[in-house]
Amino acid sequence: MSTIRRKFGEDYQVVNTNRAMSFSAPAKRKRQRFVEKNGRCNVQHGNLGGETSRYISDLFTTLVDLKWRWNLLIFLLTYTVAWLIMASMWWIIAYIRGDLGHGHDESYTPCVANVYNFPSAFLFFIETEATIGYGYRYITEKCPEGIILFLFQSLLGSIVDAFLIGCMFIKMSQPKKRAETLMFSQDAVISQRDGKLCLMFRVGNLRNSHMVSAQIRCKLIKSRQTPEGEFLPLDQRELDVGFGTGADQLFLVSPLTICHEINSNSPFFDLSQRSLMNEQFEIVVILEGIVETTGMTCQARTSYTEDEVLWGHRFLPVMSLEEGFFRVDYSQFHNTFEVPTPPYSVKEQDEKSSLPSPGPVLSPKLLEGRSRRDRIFSLDGVPHTDEPGSKLPSKLQRMSSNNGKDVLKTGSKQPPEKASSTGDLPLRVQRLGSLVGQTEVENQLQLKPLKLGSEAHTQSAGELEHHRLVPIPAPVLGPSLNPLPASSGRPEDNLPPKLRRMNADH
Repeated sequence: MSTIRRKFGEDYQVVNTNRAMSFSAPAKRKRQRFVEKNGRCNVQHGNLGGETSRYISDLFTTLVDLKWRWNLLIFLLTYTVAWLIMASMWWIIAYIRGDLGHGHDESYTPCVANVYNFPSAFLFFIETEATIGYGYRYITEKCPEGIILFLFQSLLGSIVDAFLIGCMFIKMSQPKKRAETLMFSQDAVISQRDGKLCLMFRVGNLRNSHMVSAQIRCKLIKSRQTPEGEFLPLDQRELDVGFGTGADQLFLVSPLTICHEINSNSPFFDLSQRSLMNEQFEIVVILEGIVETTGMTCQARTSYTEDEVLWGHRFLPVMSLEEGFFRVDYSQFHNTFEVPTPPYSVKEQDEKSSLPSPGPVLSPKLLEGRSRRDRIFSLDGVPHTDEPGSKLPSKLQRMSSNNGKDVLKTGSKQPPEKASSTGDLPLRVQRLGSLVGQTEVENQLQLKPLKLGSEAHTQSAGELEHHRLVPIPAPVLGPSLNPLPASSGRPEDNLPPKLRRMNADH
């Protein structure tokens, strides 16, 4: 126990599953089992009618399947009746020939010497059948009917011996008793293994002789009703214990824990800890293998009802390493301990894991970055190229930007905003502004044609705003640029000093 505590910690709790020693909640009313714990099938066949003759046609198997007391009774009665019948036939031959009245007459030659009553005829048959041959009673050559009866007796005796002795030999060599040394745990457990919910039970072999080609199978016995309304009592469904992976092929030299993974293909897909209390089912376990010493096939069976399935338990280890060998402690074979296990079914866990997780909340920084990205890219996702006016001096850029706005506003249906006229500017400045404005307008118009429906047309800035497209932002004045002063009086008063002097010289 100290080794187990060091392995599992001090907080584990051992649960003794011995029904005589444990104290638990009041158990349910014991219901009828389909297969007993010792493997006996609790089924009786009745109302066979005229089908009983089928048992006589397979008489050898019928005799082998009988209980030992009936086999012994049939064995004794068969030999006793056969001996009495054959002794009576010898006595009848002696009676018909008249040998009974000349039993001690030496001058008379009887069919069988020294047979003069029924006990002597019975002794002659026993000596002949058992090949004892005392030599006092024998068949003479003047009795052909006795010779024929002797041949018939030899053939019949051989048949009876082969039938009855063979039946007794087969019954004694049946591997049913070999199944007594194959152990199953008293309870099955449900817990997690490798992150998956599994149904597990334990098997063990008490003998040193191995079970060759041992294979295990599980059946779920549960009544159900089909969607068409048909009721299926004791419906059988297969439980996968590793058929696809080969885990059902056992090397049974030490106790093994058999595992059934509960998944979407398992009948226990929607079984939870709460629903287990209201379920009614039975799990039948079948272990088959070849007995190494006799070469005969052996089958061991047991079953687990819903009361014998423990949720959130695990089996205690029974293997320990000694000096030069491994030791199996069968005193802990049936004991379990509690482990943390989700009380939900696999179906409920899958539904919870498939629910969509809430989306991430966009932070103001992320929104600011998105708006900047929208500013960078044009209407069709093409980034804006640098405008030719951006290579001009800052003062001319402001003039060209005003020119570009005037051109765009003239193409839209919205009323134009108030802007200062350039007619009073010098001729050189007017030419520069017209060239910059024309170049900018041409660049903007190259991005404006959009294909809506089946025809393409050029949209103005107002229509672009109507289609929720990002407008081309105006150049933002940096801190190093001096904004134009507010218009007051004539437009020439708003020009920089250099341009005023150029205009005055012109």
